[in-house]
Amino acid sequence: MPLSALLARIRRLVPRSDDQHYDEIVRSFGVGTLRPPPTPMSDRELAQAIAEFLKERPSGESVAALGRRLDPSYPL
Repeated sequence: MPLSALLARIRRLVPRSDDQHYDEIVRSFGVGTLRPPPTPMSDRELAQAIAEFLKERPSGESVAALGRRLDPSYPL
């Protein structure tokens, strides 16, 4: 799945009130901290990963946790 399509799906899951979270996701993909999942995620799986990410302030640790959900093989 192209990154733009994944970000569009994520944008639908992140409320506008949590724009700092969305901005951190975009930045993390841009610098390579996050990478798209190697296999497609269901809407449910992606929603669960994003919901967990939204519980915490955007940080290196919360981005790493999201990265492990997106790609469990990626060593963050």
